[in-house]
Amino acid sequence: MKRQRRIDLVFRTIMDQRNKQGVTAHELAGQLGLSRANVSHDLNRLWKEGKIGKTAGRPVRFHAPEERKNGESPATVLDKLGREFQSLTTPIEQAKAAILYPPKGMHTLILGETGVGKTAFAGLMHTYAVETGKMRHDAPFVTFNCADYANNPQLLIGQLFGVKKGAYTGADADRVGLIEKAEGGILFLDEVHRLPAEGQEMFFTFMDKGTYRRLGETEERTAHVLIISSTTENPESVLLKTFLRRIPMIIKLPSLRERGLKERFQLIVQFFREESYRLGKEIHVSANSMRALLVYPCPNNIGQLKTDIQLVCAKAYADYITCSKEQLEITSRELPAHVKEGLLKAKEHRLTLEELVGSHQQFFVFRPDQEKFFFEKESVPDGSSLYEDIEKLVKELRARGVSDEEVEIDIENYFSRYIRGVNRQMRKTNLSKIIDPQIMKLVEEIIAFAQGKLQRRLSPKVFHSLALHIQTLLERVRHGKQIVNPHLNKMRGKYKTEFGLALECVRMIEEAFQVDLPIDEAGFLTMFFILEDLEADEETDTVSVLVIAHGNGTATAMVEVTNRLLDVHYAQAIDLPLEMEPQEALEKAKEVAGRASRKAGMILLVDMGSLLTFGELIEKELGVPVKVVPLVSTLHVIEATRKAMLGHSLDEIYRDVRLVSTFDSTETTSRQANRQTDKAVILTACMTGEGSALALKNMLQHHLRYDEALCEIVPLNIVGREELKERIQKWKKERNVLCVVSSFPIDRDIPTFSIEEVLNLQALPEIQKKIDIAETYHRMGEVLDGHLQRVSGVELLADVRSILAHLQRILNLPIPDEDLIGISLHLCCMVDRLLGGEIRVAHPNSTERLAANPQLARQIKLGLQPLEQKYGIEVTPDEICFLMNFFEENKTLLA
Repeated sequence: MKRQRRIDLVFRTIMDQRNKQGVTAHELAGQLGLSRANVSHDLNRLWKEGKIGKTAGRPVRFHAPEERKNGESPATVLDKLGREFQSLTTPIEQAKAAILYPPKGMHTLILGETGVGKTAFAGLMHTYAVETGKMRHDAPFVTFNCADYANNPQLLIGQLFGVKKGAYTGADADRVGLIEKAEGGILFLDEVHRLPAEGQEMFFTFMDKGTYRRLGETEERTAHVLIISSTTENPESVLLKTFLRRIPMIIKLPSLRERGLKERFQLIVQFFREESYRLGKEIHVSANSMRALLVYPCPNNIGQLKTDIQLVCAKAYADYITCSKEQLEITSRELPAHVKEGLLKAKEHRLTLEELVGSHQQFFVFRPDQEKFFFEKESVPDGSSLYEDIEKLVKELRARGVSDEEVEIDIENYFSRYIRGVNRQMRKTNLSKIIDPQIMKLVEEIIAFAQGKLQRRLSPKVFHSLALHIQTLLERVRHGKQIVNPHLNKMRGKYKTEFGLALECVRMIEEAFQVDLPIDEAGFLTMFFILEDLEADEETDTVSVLVIAHGNGTATAMVEVTNRLLDVHYAQAIDLPLEMEPQEALEKAKEVAGRASRKAGMILLVDMGSLLTFGELIEKELGVPVKVVPLVSTLHVIEATRKAMLGHSLDEIYRDVRLVSTFDSTETTSRQANRQTDKAVILTACMTGEGSALALKNMLQHHLRYDEALCEIVPLNIVGREELKERIQKWKKERNVLCVVSSFPIDRDIPTFSIEEVLNLQALPEIQKKIDIAETYHRMGEVLDGHLQRVSGVELLADVRSILAHLQRILNLPIPDEDLIGISLHLCCMVDRLLGGEIRVAHPNSTERLAANPQLARQIKLGLQPLEQKYGIEVTPDEICFLMNFFEENKTLLA
């Protein structure tokens, strides 16, 4: 059976079963006596074209499209494309006009860079023509790349128009051309600028009259073919004007750069879905891989993006089938180098990436039988914490010697908070975006069954929390994680009716999803049936979240991102512009605190300075418990808000928020966040007022290149030299001061540039070099974090830099930054080796070297003592010799 006939048969059969619940590919294959694989392929093609529908759960059932109301037209393939990609609105409207224009449509030229999807767009125009009835259902779509025959015009023209027997040597038979094959449909000419002038002339004759001649033929032939062509070049310079005038519709497709990150995210998701369907396997893609794919340079547009995704999927599949990995998993470690570069650019798009990728997801999971992807670890709401938090809670309570009765009460209280928090988040969240529809349906059945057995209505709040719980349960089972209830026997004895009901529900879940569940799960389900209806006012018992930060709109921006991601209006913000007095901000903070619960309290997230004292002042004056978290980032605000809405206590929120890192640069290692004290700062100081210092800052910002996450320029208003010295000393203790711009020298350890040197731009290359070195150290810390096995690379690098600064002082030797980077890397790796007992480095003549310069050896040994004491290591004589070589090569003073 030919493919087109088979797909028509499949479509007619689906349409004939319009009143039924739909059929699976297996059932339909049995009805028609066809291969299940072929039928499944045809069904999915019909579904992608919008001709049939399919269910989201398992098994997947295909059905006729739903009836439309009031003669409403079906959504076409171009309509669906326009809903997904706003940047294509104008090209889609042009494409529709080109197809629908009477009587046979308008010839079209598609412009765009390599890889923007010109061929695919032409194919969608063909599908649209069929959907709207402008072309018959079997209308051909013929593609031809003019570059393939660009060096042989005669052969090229023969391919397009056909050849008459005897037209040239070797033409021993009549041959049909592509125009003839495209009769009644579309001929797509890719790279039309490679069509020679003779071919263009023949084409515009055909476009004018609809007639053509085969090569070597005298009589004219007619054909009804719509010509769609494409080029990456400027058509005015590469096409004959007479040819270009025959093309009334010119469509420009945007590049990937012009389409923005949100549309790029949709494309990435679509390509991973396609690969999952093609492989027939789940694909787990790490959050960092998604970040890298979203922002890495992709000069060849969508075509390159799709190819890169196919390559990483192929590599992951190879690892999977060779048993190198337990599942088909893609992390940033496996990405090609040019894709991995995207992680270096991630901070430039921090807010958008947080919105698209989130802050807490570990993996995006794509399944071959589902349109939607889901998160392996959801950020909203925190469903995965139900099992883990109970296990953690029990361990902590038992470690403190709490009795079993008190443990049970605490578990029940946790469940109460869990249900309150989940429902509070669900008030404004569409549950279908988070929960699988099949789970939703099952929960409805469980609730109805439970209410019948218990002869009472369950709180509506149980529905949301139970649905989230079951989704988490299925994920745990799928990953082979244990389910252990620490109070199973007590639950069974104390709540016999509810426990028996829970056992029935366990069987319902097992049958619906074909899984095996332990009896421990019945203990958890019992909790949902024994909790009393929680109708008390919930808002007054939750912790308030307030963000205060210096700058215009800084706090507001973080809060807006948080509330939008969590789909709530919970966190509040107070911006503190530089001209606003802190007292004014304090009064505003008191107003917010006055509305907070005196029992639950308020978490205050601030950036720096006097704001750190606000918590103590508010608590003393209003009696509202306050905890202050310094150095706030958007991730801190998200975590605080999420925990607060789930009903966690002030102390719990404070503890967890302080553990949040600002950027997770690897998926498989828990990486320590870069310390704020490592963030470099440039100080501009003027005694003529803060306005002058601010003007210097603006000038430096304009001329210097730097990552705002790693470096900032701070203006200081000072009234005298002594005050400036004091403030500089304070900055030195808290931050990494790169340099100072001032009228006079302040500190011999800090490079100082005069205002004149900055204004005439003489100092800028040196300042830029200092910024580059600081950013290099920051990235070195990230690299070491992933490389070192026994210690935090970021923390160790900070300690090593401090040691080297001390050694430079006691040896009276300023060492060039380029050399310091190399020795810093060496020392970090040395500490990691020594911690692991790996003494692999041997100096060829250590005894002689130590004897030749004992004073230098002693100074280096003394300088390294803080490192030895902190990390519990002993630096070997061989390592001392290597360090001596380094310092002597840098002209160290000899004994």
